[in-house]
Amino acid sequence: MAEYSSLLSDLSDNITNEDLEQLKSACKEDIPEDQSNNITSCKEWFSYLEKNDKLAQDNLSYIEHIFEISRRPDLLTRVIEYRTTVLKISEDDEIDTKLTRIPSAKKYKDIIRQPSEDEIIKLAPPPKKV
Repeated sequence: MAEYSSLLSDLSDNITNEDLEQLKSACKEDIPEDQSNNITSCKEWFSYLEKNDKLAQDNLSYIEHIFEISRRPDLLTRVIEYRTTVLKISEDDEIDTKLTRIPSAKKYKDIIRQPSEDEIIKLAPPPKKV
């Protein structure tokens, strides 16, 4: 739990008020406008996300997605580092959640998977020139 608190503190230190507004804007589908207006600090933002099951010490995919669409690779990198070192979850283990981070994308999960060896169409080699 100390590592998680440390992660949130580190993220907060690297998010300005202007950044916070951008991050809240990226969450507008999940945070009603009246509640979004009441969030004035990163701590409040993280607290709101935790209360609404969007963030937990073992569930960071939502903020990873928000940092990704907000073009904050520095913050995303910190979260991924925490996930791989503290939670011991690798990129390979995370592949399924990457496809289903956005609720509307869940229905496409089966479509956006890697085809099996049997499903791959084998092409014949090109004809030889005479």
